[in-house]
Amino acid sequence: MPTEVRHPLRRRIRITSSLAIVGLIYVASLFGYWWVSSSYPALPAFDPSRSEQPVVSIDMGSIHTTSNELEVSVLLIPPQRYIDPELGVLNTDIAIRLYPWVDLGELKFPKGQTPGSIDATIEAHGDADNWPFDNYTTKPLTADALVGSGDDRTVQPAEVRFSGGIEGWNVEIKQAPSDPAASVIELSRHRGTLAFDLGICLVLIALPAMAMIVAIETVMGRRQFLPPLCTWFAAMLFAVVPLRNILPGAPPPGAWIDQAVVLWVLIALVSAMGIYIIAWYRYYKQ
Repeated sequence: MPTEVRHPLRRRIRITSSLAIVGLIYVASLFGYWWVSSSYPALPAFDPSRSEQPVVSIDMGSIHTTSNELEVSVLLIPPQRYIDPELGVLNTDIAIRLYPWVDLGELKFPKGQTPGSIDATIEAHGDADNWPFDNYTTKPLTADALVGSGDDRTVQPAEVRFSGGIEGWNVEIKQAPSDPAASVIELSRHRGTLAFDLGICLVLIALPAMAMIVAIETVMGRRQFLPPLCTWFAAMLFAVVPLRNILPGAPPPGAWIDQAVVLWVLIALVSAMGIYIIAWYRYYKQ
């Protein structure tokens, strides 16, 4: 077979093989992300069934890591005896007390209305500076129902149910060793989210590495100086902060990742730009 025929064939084989390898890596990364993200047990679905005692259903909303606040929706599922059989509304006033106290105090469900969900905030203790390995835990949660109005109000223990989830977070409900029984909400980040964080950090580290290679090769005279590359250095410099801010649950300013990665990436990029400016000076001095 002539040489001019073999070379294009080999080139096509190399290109096809490279594309196949890249495609396999891409598919494997998607499968791996799906697998690690779906490996956590989900909370039970919302259960609207009634009980002999008032039921407080807590649906997960979102978590604010910097302020240690867990947003939830609280819904009352009253026993059948507190429901008007004709209108389907409450036949008495009911107020729910969540312990520890939520920001709204008593959650009131007035007589003559159908109970609706009420947004509330629960404290979830953790340290956002430990991102992305930060975990958050609530204090043991219990609930009481205050039935009636005025001096006729009575206090009844309420059953607490949990449902829903938070994107990117593993939510676990554990029983606290207490009397009465109490539940603790524990939140930790999905491993899939951690993998995404690692990928972004690798991209951040790759930027100054490539910039340094180009700058050093140019200043040593091994590569030709190209003026348009100055804008390339500036573009990479301004890309650092947006990349840092797209990290899931962006860590608070000054977190360890800023000190260990972001700051040094910026320093390395500025140093590479300075080296390239030296190459520019030498180029035009000739």
